Amino acid sequence: MIETTRTTEAPEPEVRLERTGHLGRIILNRPRAINALTANMVSLISGALDEWEHDDGVATVLLSGAGERGLCAGGDIVAIYRDAGNGGAESARFWAEEYALNARISTYPKPYVALMDGIVLGGGVGVSAHARHRVVTERTKVGMPETGIGFVPDVGGTYLLSRAPGELGTHAALTAGTMTGADALLLGLADIYVDSSRLEELAAALAQKPVEEVLQDFGSEAPEAPLAAARSWIDACYAHEDVECIVDALLASESGEANAAAAAVQAKSPTALKVTLASLRRARELPDLASVLEQEYRVSLRALAAPDFAEGVRAQVIDKDRSPQWEPATLDEVRQADVQAYFAPLQGSELQLTPNGSTSQELS
Repeated sequence: MIETTRTTEAPEPEVRLERTGHLGRIILNRPRAINALTANMVSLISGALDEWEHDDGVATVLLSGAGERGLCAGGDIVAIYRDAGNGGAESARFWAEEYALNARISTYPKPYVALMDGIVLGGGVGVSAHARHRVVTERTKVGMPETGIGFVPDVGGTYLLSRAPGELGTHAALTAGTMTGADALLLGLADIYVDSSRLEELAAALAQKPVEEVLQDFGSEAPEAPLAAARSWIDACYAHEDVECIVDALLASESGEANAAAAAVQAKSPTALKVTLASLRRARELPDLASVLEQEYRVSLRALAAPDFAEGVRAQVIDKDRSPQWEPATLDEVRQADVQAYFAPLQGSELQLTPNGSTSQELS
């Protein structure tokens, strides 16, 4: 009898780090999960940025996603859902590190280029749309889908959307819809439009040439943004300061698209909608990304403990019945005092982001 020895291949790393020429590449590497972010991935990205910041051999950092489906579908919400049932301590740590990374990306001293190809949702926006150079393609589908699971846009999403032209960001946040690459350019979530067939060629060029030269060579004119034609009704309907008035305005509009937007909003968590609108309006008045991320940390922890998050994940991801039972069930039932409570200071656990993106937390 001949004995055989089984060899077990080492598991693929969740983030691949590569060096080519003067380029440091960060490749999110969970393609079967559309590269959904885990705590380990956040740690690996942060470590690479720390190392390459002081490495004279790295001139540019490039973020991309493995597989054909997209850069990143967001955070691992199933893991967060399970942790919520155990008190949420792991999620609190994850968000503290993730939000610090978002802030770090926005101030990174070397050119950081994000390829926002395919699906880019939630946490995927956080690691890409704060970059110095943000590339979208004809395949880009970007969005902040949080209100659909009883949550609120985070990872600096309320910073970005509150600063979009007119009320485009409010529309995107409340409907939780996805946008095209051209829409992302219109909203200020991206800068460069490149055909997806040229992305690997672009990456090869970045290894040899200055980033500004490469992006100028590869950038092309984007098609007209679908949301551009909707600016008139979007700006008019979403200018109100409460969600009920926004819904009424959408329903009263002569635009069929506006009526459809009303239906999309009404399907979302009433509490999440009201907290999201308040988050956007407050974010407009905050001075920088770090202060908005600190606000989002408070809101995220409160949302994690509220019933709608667990119910939203159950309905959309666990049971997939797509019939969440929100609590409370209507906008009229959501009390203003309950909305304000999401923004109250955290007792002994405030997130404090320093200018370089590092993080500290208060001690009780």
